[in-house]
Amino acid sequence: MVHHVRGRGLPDEQPVEYWIVDGRVSLEPVDGAETVFSDGWIIPGLVDAHCHLGIGTSGPVGIVEAVGYAETERRAGVLLLRDPGVPIDTRSLDDRDDLPRIIRAGRHLAKSKRYIPGLAIDVDDEAGLPEAVAEQARAGDGWVKLIGDWIDRSVGDLAPLWSDDVLAEAIAAAHTHGARVTAHVFGEDALPGLINAGIDCIEHGTGITDDIIRLMLAHGTALVPTLINIDNFPGIADSAAKYPTYAAHMRALHASSRKRLSAAREAGIPIYAGSDAGGMIAHGRISDEVNALTGIGLSPTEALGSACWDARRWLGAPLLEHGAPADLLCFARDPRTGPEVLGSPDLVMLGGRVY
Repeated sequence: MVHHVRGRGLPDEQPVEYWIVDGRVSLEPVDGAETVFSDGWIIPGLVDAHCHLGIGTSGPVGIVEAVGYAETERRAGVLLLRDPGVPIDTRSLDDRDDLPRIIRAGRHLAKSKRYIPGLAIDVDDEAGLPEAVAEQARAGDGWVKLIGDWIDRSVGDLAPLWSDDVLAEAIAAAHTHGARVTAHVFGEDALPGLINAGIDCIEHGTGITDDIIRLMLAHGTALVPTLINIDNFPGIADSAAKYPTYAAHMRALHASSRKRLSAAREAGIPIYAGSDAGGMIAHGRISDEVNALTGIGLSPTEALGSACWDARRWLGAPLLEHGAPADLLCFARDPRTGPEVLGSPDLVMLGGRVY
């Protein structure tokens, strides 16, 4: 069966028309095609750039649960996701043509007792970080994930995990293996060392200051702010009452986050949408993250692009071009009008199959 869709594309709002042959996009008309959508908006499948399929509310999950999360993401229109830290082997999902495409960053890399138990590979001697990074670069799909800062119970506050010299060597090792590097960072102190070492992306970034913005611009560092998870900071602080300095720091980071991240956006830092699904955030909420991004100054079109065409270009994934996989969404209403529209596509097509 050859499918046919027509409507208006984004971001240029011009008429578009696609024929779907053997799971791929054709820009050439095909006789006898069945029109499955003909009036509305057509965009490439959404991207969640920070989505953990292998993590649930209690930590790592089994493959059956991971498949369920992937199906939830597909229903929400996410057809490509970057998993920045996956504690289980999800390679078998690549054999399922009914599930979103996955770009993995291997496992988180952290120091012992400096991250959530069961999620990271512990690197007790930081001299071993470059080799650990190289190993995860070989195991992943072009990304490596570091834990840049976490609570240090000896000081009762957020603190960097790695020295600057080791970071430079580790990130160079990833780049030698053709992988980019991203890092979890909540606070301020870990950011200069990571960015000066050549890191490619920062996750969360609530500690960004004007000096850090200038540094990120100089190095071309991207940002995935995970705004809907930042909203959990007050609750995290409440649960950490025995560490009052840390709790106060988390509340302060939350209070200043929108202003700081708005400044990053205004300065021109490239920003991409990631929900941080898995753990404290339920799967299938990329539309809420897109909506939240408008609260730090992105226009509705820019916010959607950060979870669609711009994110795909950043990750090296195809758009709706001749010969590309037919991964697309159709909407009767403009998907920029709010999360209730964006989160409920009228038609989801993955690999040419209609859902």
